[in-house]
Amino acid sequence: MQAPAVGTRIESGYRYAGFVALALVAFGAALFVLDPASIAGVQNFFLVFGSLLIEAIPFILLGALVSAAIEVFVPVTVFEKLALLPKPLQLPVAGLAGAAFPVCECGSVPVARRLIVKGLMPSAAVTFMLAAPVLNPIVIASTAVAYRGRDILWPMVLGRAGLGFLVAMAVGYVISDETKEQLLRNRTGRSKTMEHDHEQSSPSTDSPARARATSFFGHLSGDFVFMARFLVIGAMVAAALQTFVPQSVIGGVAGTPVINILAMMGLAFVLSLCSESDAFVAASFVQFGVGAQLAFLVFGPMVDTKLGILYGATFRQGFFRTVVIVVTAGTLVGCLWLEVLFG
Repeated sequence: MQAPAVGTRIESGYRYAGFVALALVAFGAALFVLDPASIAGVQNFFLVFGSLLIEAIPFILLGALVSAAIEVFVPVTVFEKLALLPKPLQLPVAGLAGAAFPVCECGSVPVARRLIVKGLMPSAAVTFMLAAPVLNPIVIASTAVAYRGRDILWPMVLGRAGLGFLVAMAVGYVISDETKEQLLRNRTGRSKTMEHDHEQSSPSTDSPARARATSFFGHLSGDFVFMARFLVIGAMVAAALQTFVPQSVIGGVAGTPVINILAMMGLAFVLSLCSESDAFVAASFVQFGVGAQLAFLVFGPMVDTKLGILYGATFRQGFFRTVVIVVTAGTLVGCLWLEVLFG
């Protein structure tokens, strides 16, 4: 049987989608009645909003497919083999393993906890947790599609993968002295439910094949709805900023060194987009340079509002603060260097 939490998440996702659709219709109608001259702006808003959704939804679906397949069909022993490596190799290998196991950022948190419990060095598990949402092939492919036809295609694709890997490694080295007991929070019923519902479904009397199929499609639909709703929020905000905020304001922020990078990191934190679709939102902010857009793409998959809740439920007090400080500093320095190199 499908886990109740997954079913609840799907049902709430459908209600959320209906609410968003009604809100958009009401918003457009109100503007048309109050200010008919603004209809061109409304049309532009829906054009930007719709184009972002159309481009990103296939990658959300693909990411949900891979995430569900890993959850149901890939045994944890595959990850546990990392614990057999020499300790100096565990961090870089764990980071690069993100390219082979594409999980979303919220899905990587419970995976990292299982790895720590099974004996993997905590710093290596955290490195995997932070690198997987940036290095996995679906994210790389979506970034390439979002920036196709632009002269900054390869700086964005390679810069995201390279800087993301280095920042994840930096966090791993900072907490390298932490033990399992020092890093992990004791599990409670509340923390279990917050881990993005990526635990196995409840036992079933069905045949093993039928139970796996049921679990697979339950995780697929749940993950898709979970990730898509954040994409809808991000697309709405991006479209509203591009349409209704005066371009002089956006241009002023975009043209201010350091502030432009910090502003895009702050936006990534608030929007909490899935890393498999955030490149389409970042690419829509054409006023910002390559460094600021890259900051959005590196910072968001490691630090955002939903991850703050997951980190707090999984790790002990102080971990989230450490991640924020190291990721902010590493992303800022890396993006400043990229702006120096590419302008």
